[in-house]
Amino acid sequence: MTPASDTALDFLHARTTEFFTGALEACSIESAFDRRIRFEGSTLKRLIPDGSGPDVISLSQFKRIFVVAIGKAAGPMLEILLDRMKRRKGLRGICCTKYLPKKRNWRFRYFEGGHPLPNEESFAAARAALAMLKKAKKDTLIFFLISGGGSAMFDLPLDPQIGLDDTIAFHETLIGSGAPINEINTLRKHFSAVKGGRLAIAAAEALKVSFLLPDVPLRTLDALSSGPTSPDHSTVDEVREIIEKYNLEAKLPQAVRIFFERTDLPESPGNKSWRPPFLARFQRTDAMQARRSTSAVNLTGEDEAFRDSVFEVLLSTHDLVESARVLAQKAGYFVAVDNSCDDWDYADAARYLLDRFHDLRALHRRFCLISGGEVTVTLNRNPGAGGRNQQFALACAVELAHHPGEMLTVFSAGSDGIDGNTPNAGAIADPTTVARAVAFGFAPEESLRAFNACPLFTALGDTVVTGPTAHNLRDLRLLISDKS
Repeated sequence: MTPASDTALDFLHARTTEFFTGALEACSIESAFDRRIRFEGSTLKRLIPDGSGPDVISLSQFKRIFVVAIGKAAGPMLEILLDRMKRRKGLRGICCTKYLPKKRNWRFRYFEGGHPLPNEESFAAARAALAMLKKAKKDTLIFFLISGGGSAMFDLPLDPQIGLDDTIAFHETLIGSGAPINEINTLRKHFSAVKGGRLAIAAAEALKVSFLLPDVPLRTLDALSSGPTSPDHSTVDEVREIIEKYNLEAKLPQAVRIFFERTDLPESPGNKSWRPPFLARFQRTDAMQARRSTSAVNLTGEDEAFRDSVFEVLLSTHDLVESARVLAQKAGYFVAVDNSCDDWDYADAARYLLDRFHDLRALHRRFCLISGGEVTVTLNRNPGAGGRNQQFALACAVELAHHPGEMLTVFSAGSDGIDGNTPNAGAIADPTTVARAVAFGFAPEESLRAFNACPLFTALGDTVVTGPTAHNLRDLRLLISDKS
């Protein structure tokens, strides 16, 4: 590579980082909240009615208001709600997140839940929430603020004989299984006392309003934090099929395996004969599908237990992708969006997106391919330091090593600012990555096999570091090129 080429690649590295950080900034939780919800005195108005429940709620009719905030964005979501909602009489709540907010309200109990694995605080938060919700009656209004990461941060086994160590091992097994998030969360829902709708059932008589910030595909919104307030349509039979499909039986802790082998394994709450995806009115993968989707599913009618439930999606991966698309177009790039590899194996996704990119870039001098969602990684050995984004980027780097001289950069990062067991959000790769890594003494393909991409990208200075973003809109992948 010539100095001019190095400069061009540096420019593309900076460009992709600029698009990613700019897209994150555009996806403001505060502005999203205000687009959908407005408090006028003691009245809550939903600004975008969708048929999922009452559009106007009078807070004055309720004796108590409970709030349960769960996930990586629990702190900001709670702060915004409390800023907009002026009522304090009868207000109490629980906030469980990975990073405790500096600004705290005395009416709330705060818990520092574990992620990506649960901890003692995860259990304590779940117990505290269940205890509070059992006090809820018809005169109680409950706000649930749910964002990504809650599956680990907020958990309690349905079987009280299963302890924290076995629960951690259970989560570790699922994370490394290679299963997509909807299948992982099918097991989590049936394992947990607070997932798969059981948190909502704990306050069956109360009116429940869930504000959602999903880190899952919109077609499977009940997978968000394993669906603590949503009806679950997965079944015990599906649980057993997934365990067999991924050969999990021998990998699960003995206590967990015995639990799932029970002939009387309890079904999670929800109408099992009702098969369309949860919140199907939000299911869309592109603008055309969004225009075609006109049906609204009335959740309050699909299962008696969730009749008094309202659901609001504040932001999603689609908002992140759309924000990145606008930034790239403003910068003069022809942009294509392809989310079809969502939940694919990282290696398959790398090959697919690179092939797709090369097919399309031939038609455009300046081209950017954007892909949202997450890829999966199957851990069949003790992993090194890395995550799905760095693993994906390194897989792309190995492929790009066969195309020296190309002005092409691949960017992959998580919107939460964390990738796997590292403090990085992700990494950036280009056709020089492998050669530069070898010069530093790395064996890139061995790093790939060992799931140890982080040291390599750190040595090259090609990690993406944002710090915790208090967001979780899944991952963003950008493939970009400039032709002279």
